[in-house]
Amino acid sequence: MIDGARIIVTGAAGGIGAALAAELITRGASVVLADLSASVTETAQRLASDHPAASDGDGPRAHAWIGDAASVAGIGELVSFADGRLGGVDMYFANAGVIGPAMLGDSDADWDAIIDVNLRAHVRAAQLLIPRWQEAGSGYFVATSSAAGLLTQIGSAAYSVTKHASLGFAEWLSVTYRDEGIRASVVCPMGVNTNLLDSAAGDGGAQRAVTQAGSVLEPAEVAAVVVDAVEREEFLILPHPEVLEMYRMKGSDYDRWLRGMSRYQSRLNEQ
Repeated sequence: MIDGARIIVTGAAGGIGAALAAELITRGASVVLADLSASVTETAQRLASDHPAASDGDGPRAHAWIGDAASVAGIGELVSFADGRLGGVDMYFANAGVIGPAMLGDSDADWDAIIDVNLRAHVRAAQLLIPRWQEAGSGYFVATSSAAGLLTQIGSAAYSVTKHASLGFAEWLSVTYRDEGIRASVVCPMGVNTNLLDSAAGDGGAQRAVTQAGSVLEPAEVAAVVVDAVEREEFLILPHPEVLEMYRMKGSDYDRWLRGMSRYQSRLNEQ
């Protein structure tokens, strides 16, 4: 499935996105790495150098695109760029994400920004790609959500809400288009050693809540788990297996789980 695939990965300048791109290219894919940061060019150049094309007639395996992969116009430009460089898009990894405001946030603008990146970017990409995948009879959409999408995020309402929503959207895609050959997966990690985790420091205990709940994985570890699961066409991808047990506890007694999380939050606030 991955070998020979034409793939877009957003949020790919570093962190999980760059690691996903590297893993996918290692397994034979050609990838457009998309990011707002110009450093995505250096990441793509390094991957292209590390993984040269199979023959002189083939183009590079990694391409950089700099722009806003959350806006309608930006996603349109990104997909057109991939069409031109790769000849099409077989898989789309909606990986870009932001931590957003602490607690309830201070304004609608705070919420608009994180909803655009963490949710609307997924919807807008699917609106563009699903029709062409329906025509082709195949396609794959992979959303990077979070363990917060299954559980919650202490210290950040906006992050918790948008990650729940991104998971719900991926689930809807899987149910709705499965019979047309289109697959969807959602990635729900806890702590990963990225700039996003660092940016949560001081945000109502959000960083401590993550780092104290379980191990902090390296991006390459997460990428390997994700691509293995995509090869198996698994929907729910959990780089931290303990998240499944937490999710089961939540579902088995919701009120008990809420009380426990409230106590956990109180302990974090005392630190």
